[in-house]
Amino acid sequence: MSALSDSFGRFGARLAPGAGGFFAWWGGALASWLPASWRALFGLARDRLLLSRDGDSLQLRVQTLDGLRDLGRVPWHADDGDDPLSRLLTPSVAELPRWGLLPAAAGLRRRVLLPAAAADRLRDVLAFEIDRQTPFAADAVYFDARVLERRSDGQIQAELVAVPKAALDAMLAGLGTPATTLAGVDMVDEAGKPLQVNLLPTQRRQRAADPSRRWNWILAAAALLALAVGMWQVLDNRRAAADAFEREVAARADDARRVAQQRQQLLDLVEGAAFLERARAGRPTAIAVIDELSRRLPDGAHLEKMSMEGGQLQLIGFSSEAPQLVQRLENSKLWRSPALAGAVQPDPRSGRDRFTITAELAVVPEAAAPAAPAASPGNAAGGADAQRPR
Repeated sequence: MSALSDSFGRFGARLAPGAGGFFAWWGGALASWLPASWRALFGLARDRLLLSRDGDSLQLRVQTLDGLRDLGRVPWHADDGDDPLSRLLTPSVAELPRWGLLPAAAGLRRRVLLPAAAADRLRDVLAFEIDRQTPFAADAVYFDARVLERRSDGQIQAELVAVPKAALDAMLAGLGTPATTLAGVDMVDEAGKPLQVNLLPTQRRQRAADPSRRWNWILAAAALLALAVGMWQVLDNRRAAADAFEREVAARADDARRVAQQRQQLLDLVEGAAFLERARAGRPTAIAVIDELSRRLPDGAHLEKMSMEGGQLQLIGFSSEAPQLVQRLENSKLWRSPALAGAVQPDPRSGRDRFTITAELAVVPEAAAPAAPAASPGNAAGGADAQRPR
């Protein structure tokens, strides 16, 4: 009767034994609160037009969630035309699914106790019980089944409803042309209430448009659209996160490169300072060279300039014994290969010769560098003259 209640019933059957009836009742109760037009729109309640032949008349009733409503009886003959009901009924009623209705005496009803797992394929299971439960062969009846009760012990109380094919075919023949428009055939109980079964063979049922199908398609399209939007949003978020991470990595890489460059500069400075320190430690100090010169140069020699650059020692001064100065400077531990650089030039002002001597500073361990002795008066005077330009 209601697609919603049927869905709740199947859900309840899987949830727990005995819960299917409650959920079916609850779904039907919820649907009953809605207006009839809304129930028809959303497919929550499928009203149907019930046709039952009674002699020369046809009884018409409408079944809704609110119950049965009797429309009346009309004279009936099987050859009354193509579809006389469309002329007798209003369009809203004529368009309802049409169901044939058999009296209770037209068929047999048998109750069967089955495991709860049989509920999903109840009709197939009870097809094997027809020979045992009824006096008819399985191919001699039209049948259907319904669940009456879901017990707490994991079993269901099912009912098998069977009607001889001859009885159903006679009822359909008595309806005439409207028999081809039937969506199903139901049977009433002793109280005249429909059993909610469909005894009409599947191939002979008139398929009516499902009012909920359109909404199902709309909801499915909306769900797909929402899923696509959600996936696109997730992808966009991932891309944004990846871009932010890439920017962060690039910034960290720039910082790392700067730190590496600064570290390399620091290492170069340290290595350079260490190299200069080693070079300075391997060369004689200026004090040691001045001391050695003050002991080797004669008193008549005066230095105008002394320089120590790049391992080279250069002496510029005045002396009356300029050619002999090279001999005096030889065999020193602080330098080697002393020699005159250029010609000796006489200086008319001082009456002495101007000389330029170069030598290569020797590599002397720091421990081997001679300590500066106490300066004698003559050496002190010579050293003062060496530092004083002329």
